[in-house]
Amino acid sequence: MTKWLSDADYNDVVVSTRIRVARNLREHPFPIYADQQEARKVLEIVRDAIDSSFEEGSYRHFEMSSLEPRERMRLMEEHLISPVLVEQSEKSGFSVREDEKVTIMVNEEDHIRLQTLLPGLALAEGWGLCSQVDDALEDKLDYAFDGEYGYLTACPTNTGTGLRASVMLHMPAVSITGHIGGIIDALKKIGLTIRGIYGEGTEAVGHLYQVSNQLTLGETEEEILEKLERVVHQLITRERNTRLFLLDKKNLEFQDRVYRALGALRYARTISSREAMELISVIKLGCDVSLLEGYNGSDLIREMIEIKAGSIQSGYGRAMSQAERDMLRAELLREYFN
Repeated sequence: MTKWLSDADYNDVVVSTRIRVARNLREHPFPIYADQQEARKVLEIVRDAIDSSFEEGSYRHFEMSSLEPRERMRLMEEHLISPVLVEQSEKSGFSVREDEKVTIMVNEEDHIRLQTLLPGLALAEGWGLCSQVDDALEDKLDYAFDGEYGYLTACPTNTGTGLRASVMLHMPAVSITGHIGGIIDALKKIGLTIRGIYGEGTEAVGHLYQVSNQLTLGETEEEILEKLERVVHQLITRERNTRLFLLDKKNLEFQDRVYRALGALRYARTISSREAMELISVIKLGCDVSLLEGYNGSDLIREMIEIKAGSIQSGYGRAMSQAERDMLRAELLREYFN
């Protein structure tokens, strides 16, 4: 699980970098207007393009309708597919590269949502990989492109480059001190946005936030990425300075929060995924400032993913009630933190 996740630069604050481009096929209706037969045709066209563009066996193909609901949920929890793809499960599919760093989603909001996912702050590397895969597919496919407006998309806000770049940040200190609201307002003024753990319309659970561009038209890919990287460095500095403030000025309260979280995770008999993620987030914060030892930052992020509903049910190979999931989650956490 979570092959893409490993130690990387800025691991104390930055979790991952995701680059996503939206593409559509000329002469085919957008997925929202496509019937089952048309959607099937697009799936086959894109799959053939993938198979003829890349080394045999390097991509695994899946149709959403053939997957159990718990498997769909697990794949979303691991950030390999989007919530929208899960919603479109009757006529969508995806192909994932063996190392899980590339996912090609088909019949999501657009015909193609090409995603690269890398650990740490890796905007240039992620864009390079995304562009390479995109160019290979474009050689085989007839993309809908306009000389004036750029790549045409189902939602006008994606028209142009079709690029959405995002960096997932672990920012517990600015959250705890109540500064996150001011950061959100400041980013809006410069064409960036902060969203929750799974992107637009989702909550920031476990103090995890996705910072991404809002504009895709009127800026080049390079300009979008340069602005985002510059702001991410500023947010890293802000989070680290706030952690130092908590250690210096709120030391007793800070230690109490961390050790209470550790106690709860070591002894809880039932726990929701939301509470577990919030507590693991505090443990990671304690490790990042050297208050706790013996835990690795990436392992803690991986633990946040693997104790979620889809991952637990997939691990045990069956559907479960919420009460059963909460009990098993507590058991897994006790084993890990003890």
